[in-house]
Amino acid sequence: MSQIMLCSLGESVALYNTNNNNPSNDTNNNRANSPPVPTIYRCRAPIASIEFMEELSETMGNSRQLTPGLRYRNLGKSGLRVSNIGLGAWVTFGGAVSETEAEAVVEAAYLAGINLFDLSEAHTGLRAELMLGQILKRKPWPRTSYIVCTKIYFNSKSDERGLSRKHIIESVKASLLRLQLDYIDVVILHKCDPMCPTEETVRAMHHVITQGWVMYWGTAKWTPVEIMDAYSNCRQFNCITPIIEQAEYHMFCREKTELYMSELYNKIGVGLMAWSPIGMGLVSPKTDDSNARVLTQSALKHNKYTSFSWSEDETLPSSKDSTRDGCWSKERPSSLEKKEAQTEKLKQVELIAERLGCSLTQLSIAWCSKNESVQCLLLGATTVQHLYHCIHSLQLVPKLNTTVMSELEKVLGNKPARAPMVSTLALR
Repeated sequence: MSQIMLCSLGESVALYNTNNNNPSNDTNNNRANSPPVPTIYRCRAPIASIEFMEELSETMGNSRQLTPGLRYRNLGKSGLRVSNIGLGAWVTFGGAVSETEAEAVVEAAYLAGINLFDLSEAHTGLRAELMLGQILKRKPWPRTSYIVCTKIYFNSKSDERGLSRKHIIESVKASLLRLQLDYIDVVILHKCDPMCPTEETVRAMHHVITQGWVMYWGTAKWTPVEIMDAYSNCRQFNCITPIIEQAEYHMFCREKTELYMSELYNKIGVGLMAWSPIGMGLVSPKTDDSNARVLTQSALKHNKYTSFSWSEDETLPSSKDSTRDGCWSKERPSSLEKKEAQTEKLKQVELIAERLGCSLTQLSIAWCSKNESVQCLLLGATTVQHLYHCIHSLQLVPKLNTTVMSELEKVLGNKPARAPMVSTLALR
């Protein structure tokens, strides 16, 4: 098959001069009567795309191999490049996983091309930061090759809580000591503090960034109105703006992610880091399917049909408030009939997964990754095999064509839609 390749400027000029100096070109009649002579282009072969070369260079060192389907994207509209799959700490650094197993999972994730590790004192206490800091200290990995993301937790149980300047600065310094790092890549404010002025919060985040302790900051479980308020304060007081929002996203929690996060990205540059792709009460209808049972110990305390949020505030005595904060309440099953209907939908989704040759867990992860607004999807793993089982679901994304997605939408029946606009003239 013939290929058309572009030649360099010098070779084009040389060919042009050669044709002009040819005596056969003096007469127009001779040129018209002579058969066309094919032009030979002696050129270089086309190079690969710049994006591919960047990804290849990032994954060549330290025996790292790019996992099929793994890509690197900018976090928000910043220049920070993260893998589209990140390793969360809620399962890996939980009490049920030993330090040896956790280190093996972290190493396997890094060698597979994952460069983001998400931590939070809300999930596993201070143990996660201590363990990850010790693991990174033992590894010969360059500091520029991985990204550490931790949270400042709005803990309702402790007196040292909130998003005041004092608490933010003290929390950042304490996290640096536990992680044994010179700086933290991304610090996320976990839930908005209604008792603290937004101006004080954004000024405190601007301070820790200008001091070199933190590179970027973001939010988690903030409403779109609260995010816009923080952005407006940053612009008003000339402070560094947030780049990311961590939001719950799965087949039964879609409204915030699909309706509002893309709008926030286009307007103010706030990206999306999604979590809980399999935290929707995903206990497989087939009880022997261990791959679908990716639940933490705290999740086992909940009803198996209840949608569990990995970022729930477990210090609350009642789960009603935490359910409201984790995902919008109108998307939560509030009655036994709705819970049973959700279970029936999961059974139908699993039938589609079996037809595609994958597990229910893999289909859920691939479905979340299909959304272009999700720049990084956080996953947890208890073993190396469990990690590979999850990240291999990226190979399923190309199979989710229009037909499959339409079938899933028909089964779920919960595609979010904006309320129709009402004209003020019609109300008169």
